[in-house]
Amino acid sequence: MEKTDKRVVKGWVFYDWANSVYPLIISSAIFPIMFEKMTSVKDADGKTIYDTISFFGLELKNTAFYAYLVSLSYLVVTIITPLLSGIADFSGQKKRFLQFFCFLGAISSSLLFFFSHKATGEFPVQIGFTILPLFFASIGYWGSLVYYNSYLPEIAPENEHNAISARGFIMGYLGSSILLIIILILTQFTKVMPINYAFPLVGIWWLGFAFYTFIRLPQPKIKKNTGHVFSKGFKELKKVWTDIQSQIQLKRYLASYFMFNMAVQTVMIMATAFANKEIIGIQTTDLIVSILIIQFLGMLGSFLFSKFSNNWGNKLGLSIAIFIWICLCLFVYFFVYKPWQFYIAAAVVGLVMGGIQSLARSTYSRMLPETEDNTSYFSFFDVSEKIGLAIGTFSFGIIESFADIRTSVLALVVFFVLGWLLLQRVSFAKKSV
Repeated sequence: MEKTDKRVVKGWVFYDWANSVYPLIISSAIFPIMFEKMTSVKDADGKTIYDTISFFGLELKNTAFYAYLVSLSYLVVTIITPLLSGIADFSGQKKRFLQFFCFLGAISSSLLFFFSHKATGEFPVQIGFTILPLFFASIGYWGSLVYYNSYLPEIAPENEHNAISARGFIMGYLGSSILLIIILILTQFTKVMPINYAFPLVGIWWLGFAFYTFIRLPQPKIKKNTGHVFSKGFKELKKVWTDIQSQIQLKRYLASYFMFNMAVQTVMIMATAFANKEIIGIQTTDLIVSILIIQFLGMLGSFLFSKFSNNWGNKLGLSIAIFIWICLCLFVYFFVYKPWQFYIAAAVVGLVMGGIQSLARSTYSRMLPETEDNTSYFSFFDVSEKIGLAIGTFSFGIIESFADIRTSVLALVVFFVLGWLLLQRVSFAKKSV
């Protein structure tokens, strides 16, 4: 396809606008707050005194259960997307797979409208099947990103990847913030609808705006079919895996990305749960304000890190971002106990979150060799991300079960440090072949 076609680039960027309502509203803001309130008891000072839930006889801390459920969804994505990505590259069905996972995520998000628990006033709280749409929504969101991200090296030349990737994240932060504000007006200020109506709105927004992307993005060409599509999918994966073995710098970057992104994504998913349990006197409005701070500063961070990296290199930009994350985790562990301290942490998160995500995606796309197998290459990127996410969230839940949620935050420093050290071994001077 023609690179730097403005219509195609605009369509690609717009999917960030469409799907970013999931990580904001479902993963970070509305649903985690609602879930924690419905499954815990606080004392007069706002300190959590009981937070155990029961899922068909299995009793766990509510945030640990939440972490395990999300972790399981990452493992499912890790298993299925490499195979499907190979099939997509071979059959030219990348766009169809993007559409499938988009529909799965949007519809599942909408079904969280029915989330409930057995409100008997007794504990542990009984959680039933109505939590399962969260599992499938996660699969839909992360599964669609494999195919979406793989378009980047096809629609733009390498020197534009940083800027276009940043544009996508900026659009995502802006679009999801607009919907969150609309939901807050309708549910909190005017109270014209209950909070659970937020989830169908997420599905409608996600799917509705995604059609703009589907119209603009071309369908990749179909390779000549000389065998069964599933066997060809495995062969495509084997070929890409063999190619990656000979690209030392790409392998090193994937190892670094595995570590630092594991910690970044775990922070994003578990931040609300941490605030609800550890920040004395924090209110729902405080949490929403902090999340909006993260969103709007995330736009600024994406822009600033993109500009910085274009001038000074992606390696230095990523190294600085990871170092800030390390300092942030230590600050949260030792000093964040009150809402105003949490606001400071949220501001720093916003500045580095957009920057590190945008740079991580564009750096990988710039390191790829000339290939028609971009989806398969991005599936390995995705596998690294999802295995890391599964380990990160599972570790977070395990550590909280045996210690507390604040100790779980401190443990993330280990992942960031390892990611930083591994990154120093990567050379971005040229693509490794």
